Amino acid sequence: MSSSTATTANGCATNGGETEDEWVWNEIKAEARRDAESEPALASYLYSTIISHSSLTRSLSFHLGNKLCSSTLLSTLLYDLFLNTFSSDQSLLSATVADLRAARQRDPACISFAHCLLNYKGFLAIQAHRVAHRLWALNRKPIALALHSRVADVFAVDIHPAARVGKGILLDHATGVVIGETAVVGNNVSILHHVTLGGTGKVGGDRHPKIGDGVLIGAGATVLGNVKIGEGAKIGAGSLVMIDVPPWTTAVGNPARLVGGKEKHDDVPGETMDHTSFIYVI
Repeated sequence: MSSSTATTANGCATNGGETEDEWVWNEIKAEARRDAESEPALASYLYSTIISHSSLTRSLSFHLGNKLCSSTLLSTLLYDLFLNTFSSDQSLLSATVADLRAARQRDPACISFAHCLLNYKGFLAIQAHRVAHRLWALNRKPIALALHSRVADVFAVDIHPAARVGKGILLDHATGVVIGETAVVGNNVSILHHVTLGGTGKVGGDRHPKIGDGVLIGAGATVLGNVKIGEGAKIGAGSLVMIDVPPWTTAVGNPARLVGGKEKHDDVPGETMDHTSFIYVI
């Protein structure tokens, strides 16, 4: 590696002292240019959505505005809303970059950062949710709920604006994901399609699951109530979980039973996407 090349916290090389978000944005633009050359039918789309923009936040705001607009909720209004919100909080851009990396590193079907930015509805739903959550925190609840509704309509992902979601999140396939109002999702979590983080219907208040860092939740799993899913835990596909799951433990079945040890492992399930280990009953 040359003296002009540095390495990001995630192990990716950058040149000339670029920040991580600058490096990712430059990669996205280079990928878009290559795609425009190889597929001329996409050239205008790629130019207007990526290549013509000066930053990732502008490109993402433009793309979300066009995806989520309606006949009465105009794309120009949404563009300004997204851009102003992203620009007001640098942590939102950091989370966006972490989510792009999550998709690129964990999903072998993700062929490029640009592919994720343009086509991954789970990624787009999470970015729109972060803006809605920021607006909710600012007591702009009507517009936050309007965004929530449009995301559910367009992406088939239902995340209440009050739900707290970390960074490095992968919603793999994403269709049918539901995350309730008082749910908390930690960092570096991977969630597959048709997962519900819901309430039991018995109580109000703090009634939704708390998902720790590095958790992997398999397709069709349902986690109900104010339960804690510990760091590095796994929820097997199709499981129904209504109990706390200790760190580094797997919950499988309906109702779920706990399998596997409780000792910390080098491999983080939410990052490795390994659904198969810890398969001995305790």
